[in-house]
Amino acid sequence: MNWLDQVNWNENGLVPVIAQEAGTGRMLMFAWMNREALSQSVASGEAVYWSRSRKRLWKKGEDSGHVQKIREVRLDCDEDAVLLTVDQIGGIACHTGRHNCFFRKLDDGTWVITDPVLKDPEEIYRK
Repeated sequence: MNWLDQVNWNENGLVPVIAQEAGTGRMLMFAWMNREALSQSVASGEAVYWSRSRKRLWKKGEDSGHVQKIREVRLDCDEDAVLLTVDQIGGIACHTGRHNCFFRKLDDGTWVITDPVLKDPEEIYRK
């Protein structure tokens, strides 16, 4: 059996993916992959996701330069979630210009922003 056949893809042919920073263990972001994205990620050693909004493959860093170099790929016990351990090139994983996408913390019933913007998104995504 092909290793890709062991993944329990959802009804849309997707699997949820968490990108975790290798050096710190911090969760950087959540995304989705289809079969082609996971295959390309493993073959290239760089994270490729399925963009549900764009309806196409999206290589992390294709616009920003903030590529994720994959160190390890893991599949959970139910075979329906993937964990990527990555080196986050440029130190920014979030399109908001922050280190990671989990920059809001629930504090007494209010979402509080805990992480600073490291680079203005307008500077990152100039076209």
